[in-house]
Amino acid sequence: MSERKGLNGAVKAFDGYGSVNRNAEDKIRILQEEDEENSDRGIHLKGLDGDRGDQYNFSCFFSDGKRQTDFVLVYEEDLDNAKKKSPAESSIYDKWRAKFMVNLRKNGLELEEERIQSQKKITFFIKIHAPWDVLCFYAEDLCFRAPLQAHPNPADNWSENVLKFLHIPNLMSDDVPRQPMDFYTCQFKTSKLERFLGSDNKDTYFTNTQRHRVVWEILSTTGYGKKKRAEIGIERLLEEDVFKAAFPLHDGQYEKPVHGISPEDMNLRQILYEYWARWGKWYKYQPLDHIREYFGEKIGIYFAWLGFYTAWLLPAAVVGIIVFVYGIVSMVNNVAVNDVCSSDKDYKMCPLCDEKIGCAYWYLSDVCTYVKIAYLFDHPATVAYAVFVSFWAVTFLEYWKRKNASLAHHWDVLDFEDEEERPRPEYAAKAPTYEKNPITGVKEPHFPPRDRIPRILSGFAVIIIMMSLVLIFIVAVIMYRILVSIPLFQNKTLRGQANLIASTSSAVVNLILIMALGKVYEKLALKLTQWEMHRTQTEFEDQLTFKVFIFQFVNFYSSIIYVAFFKGKFNGYPGHYTKLFGLRNEECNNGGCLIELTQQLAVIMIGKQMINNAQEILIPKVKAFMHRCKVSLDKNAVRSRWEEDYQLIENEGLFEEYLEMVLQFGFITIFVAAFPLAPLFALLNNWVEIRLDAHKFVCETRRPVAERAQDIGVWFKILDALAQLAVISNAFLIAFTSEFLPRLLYQYQYDWDLQGYINFTLAVSPSGTLNQTCRYKEFRDEKGEYTLFYWHLLAVRLAFVILFEHVVFGICKLIDFLVPDVPEALELKIKRERYLAKQALADTDAIMKTIQPEEEIARGDDESGDEDDVMVSTAPKASSGTKTAEEDRV
Repeated sequence: MSERKGLNGAVKAFDGYGSVNRNAEDKIRILQEEDEENSDRGIHLKGLDGDRGDQYNFSCFFSDGKRQTDFVLVYEEDLDNAKKKSPAESSIYDKWRAKFMVNLRKNGLELEEERIQSQKKITFFIKIHAPWDVLCFYAEDLCFRAPLQAHPNPADNWSENVLKFLHIPNLMSDDVPRQPMDFYTCQFKTSKLERFLGSDNKDTYFTNTQRHRVVWEILSTTGYGKKKRAEIGIERLLEEDVFKAAFPLHDGQYEKPVHGISPEDMNLRQILYEYWARWGKWYKYQPLDHIREYFGEKIGIYFAWLGFYTAWLLPAAVVGIIVFVYGIVSMVNNVAVNDVCSSDKDYKMCPLCDEKIGCAYWYLSDVCTYVKIAYLFDHPATVAYAVFVSFWAVTFLEYWKRKNASLAHHWDVLDFEDEEERPRPEYAAKAPTYEKNPITGVKEPHFPPRDRIPRILSGFAVIIIMMSLVLIFIVAVIMYRILVSIPLFQNKTLRGQANLIASTSSAVVNLILIMALGKVYEKLALKLTQWEMHRTQTEFEDQLTFKVFIFQFVNFYSSIIYVAFFKGKFNGYPGHYTKLFGLRNEECNNGGCLIELTQQLAVIMIGKQMINNAQEILIPKVKAFMHRCKVSLDKNAVRSRWEEDYQLIENEGLFEEYLEMVLQFGFITIFVAAFPLAPLFALLNNWVEIRLDAHKFVCETRRPVAERAQDIGVWFKILDALAQLAVISNAFLIAFTSEFLPRLLYQYQYDWDLQGYINFTLAVSPSGTLNQTCRYKEFRDEKGEYTLFYWHLLAVRLAFVILFEHVVFGICKLIDFLVPDVPEALELKIKRERYLAKQALADTDAIMKTIQPEEEIARGDDESGDEDDVMVSTAPKASSGTKTAEEDRV
């Protein structure tokens, strides 16, 4: 049987000074017995942290029931080695671990140890608590924002206002309990503590996410060995396997208790699960303020952007469906399609590969089905839809800037990247020198830029090598398609479907290669970016994002670009075919290049979405099962909060989530002229994606350290570049790949009803070049020379590209000019907040009058200086212990 030293066994609990607390087991037993008695009477015990939604909220505290557990470190020892090992035989890992924990205590943190013993090993849980003085010092050092005055929460959205104006019930609205308040804030100053709201309650003044940030900062900057060897920080210890895990605790269980609980008494994790992460909430607004309060601004902004993007996909998907339906309806009366299907054996077509290897002649009527399908994605409405999507993409980005500015101010991160961001712990550990920060005037770790340039150039060289590898694989896929199509053409049964089978199978092979190469390169890019030594986390993530996206852009889009703009354009004509490695260049599908582009795009886009969703469902469950087997804690014992969280898998961040969505944005904008249904599939995928991500963060992974961010980072610049590229791409698709302009020019010069258009587009093979006279799709005469119509068409195509780009870009710039990046109401709010901050931090007795409610100022109320109106705490200032924390840190 396993011996358990924790909630069910002897507790060896060390406080901040190393003394032993032996009454923890008795406290827990008494609390559990009281809870069982209360449960029988229909009463549930309120946890010591005020959250009544979890029976074992006590396990979020130290054994004294007063000090909150802000962070947990975990390490393991084999039972046999632990019994045999003497102090003299301690490994270097043991010495590093011991010195690290000593230094944590010197930096002001308080530690307490819990042991769980199984048959094979002992698992040590080091609970960490940041006392008040340490929190105050680091709150000022990390530029936390402190509340000055409460004001109404600005959380609303345009759809809710529109439905309210139209008197339509809003099914998307949800009454989420414990709505966080909103405040005017300013930078935290310990000397001005008494002027901040809530400063009289030291237990609740700092939020859980703020406490996590403070502890993580100390963990990341505390040394355990020699600084010259960069033996600093918990991340290095985790890499060396000195510690198995380091994480903040979840608030409690995410399921509601079986005996029921009122919404206001649920903990924040339960609220997020009940009102956000469940599949039944797929049509509800996301509780963004709750997400930010629990996970931090960085994750909150991601889900805000994902929800905003998904909502904007709805009009694009609706218009795309209308365009597709128009193609179905108008196909019946289309002259060109009817001419192909009724041509019977009028048009004998040239073989699509060499006669000597068995490729046969075929009739144009054989591809009637493919021509009909091609028309669904290639008709006049497609052009209008491409213009619409170009405007949609630019407008979406403009309104996201407004939404992002409102959120950044609402969440107090509007100036975070410009003024407050500190050097990365890894950068600080490995930087060789110290230099004065030109903004703050404080000496910081410094890595010379001239030493970084060779590293950055090496990274670019690796990118070029990897992109060359992608192009080699593209050529390999082309060769595969040619080689596979030869035996298919030789087979009489499969001859009609030869191109379809070859292109579909090659698209699947290409998708597999794309996914495999992407995974390899992401790991390589991470190592390269770490080696480049970027100062801040934002710079690091931006550079990593740039490297990975450039590669993934080539990786995912190169085969689609080839089909869209190059395939079938350089294959020559009968008697003068161009060849690649001795084989004749491939031509487009029987239905034309656009239908093959649609097919390629659908396979890669929808296939990637299906693979990613399957991975997000299955991989966390597989990882969790393997992790639980590896941890091997006692299944029958009542587990504490830290044990439950240790059995969860580690959170891997947002990089993969952003990358998936940005690549999807490229698919639905750059090539939308070939696939109007792309926004619909993106919308359906994103509804699932939000729920998968929410469930993963709330239920399946450990709670991540809350990170600050003021926007989505370099991803916005990438989205903007894709929106610009989409205009150019769609212009060339319509001009050179679609049949829109050839049909339009034929109507203008010859026949508006398109009578004889099909015969006009088919050239006759030059005499003596093939065994039989046949037709092929080109504007050439009987000698193989381009006709005058071809040159007229080329001029029209180039003029269309120029006109399309100038009109769309011009209107997009107009939209950018007319839609301000920061709403006018927000500008007034920012000015008001700066005014309050200036007054709050000023040493003047006028503070009691400057932050009173505006309504009473307008009325000129002489009694407006009462304490109830001022909303400012009168708690005493911070104790002198802050100085001690600073001295210990130095």
